[in-house]
Amino acid sequence: MPACMVPTPTHIWAIFAVVIVAALLIDLLLFHRKPHQIPLREALVEIAAWIGLALAFNVWIFFLSGKEAALQFFTGYVVEQSMSIDNIFIFILIFKALDIPSRSQHKVLYYGVVGAFLLRIAFIFAGVALLEKFHAILYLFGAILLVSGIRMLLPSRKDIRPERNWLVRFTRLIFPVSADPAGESFWVQQSGKAFATPLFVALIAVEAMDIIFAFDSVPAVLAITRDPFIAFSSNAFAVLGLRALYFAIAGILPRLRYLHQGLATIVIFVAGKMFASDHLPISTFASLAVIGTIISITVIASMIRPQAPQK
Repeated sequence: MPACMVPTPTHIWAIFAVVIVAALLIDLLLFHRKPHQIPLREALVEIAAWIGLALAFNVWIFFLSGKEAALQFFTGYVVEQSMSIDNIFIFILIFKALDIPSRSQHKVLYYGVVGAFLLRIAFIFAGVALLEKFHAILYLFGAILLVSGIRMLLPSRKDIRPERNWLVRFTRLIFPVSADPAGESFWVQQSGKAFATPLFVALIAVEAMDIIFAFDSVPAVLAITRDPFIAFSSNAFAVLGLRALYFAIAGILPRLRYLHQGLATIVIFVAGKMFASDHLPISTFASLAVIGTIISITVIASMIRPQAPQK
């Protein structure tokens, strides 16, 4: 994989930005103008729409930059989407701990996406710059992924308390928090004083968790491609579809018995790909095949031996 990439022209970034902004505006103003509990059928339609948009963008990249760039985009998208599934467990914990009603959860996730975009683009550009100047940092990124993959296998991971995150606790210290959810508002006036609502605290918790997730997902996508545009756009489309994915499968994820093991295997494989890149490079197509095989085995094994519902 080349150490230096040809910079993506500004107009290509502009087209990408228009697509993302238009998609977010259509989602907010057309499909989610009024807060409501999202049924399974609506969530599945949204998932299909986001995947279709990502695939259409992937086809555009194919004609724009060729087969290898398109394959890197698709592989980065699959890796990020796979790793994002694990995030849904954290979102469930956040909403449960802060007692956020179902009809309000989309708003938190929607604005959380905006923060995720800013974080990811900063992390990706910083990661690419570091790799170009200090090649040895490749092994640090690989070590981060390896440790993350091993930690995902540990049972203690289930005891994560996102509402106890330092950023969430700091927010509670700085801003008085109302016990009243206050509908769909992040802020409420009480006795002439502004109070943050549990909805705002949930947003901070989601953003705090995304900072942690970024330390895993950014090195993972940089193991696939060093092109900032391919890395960020594939991440962006995966994050866009995460909200719909949450509402579609949040209820069944706990029953996927081997989900953590499958995701951990993907992370460990990507870490190994980083470690081996200088001596035994693995092609993008081979990486995609391995990741697809791991996902398939995980789903099939979970269907054969499903997790018993928790009482």
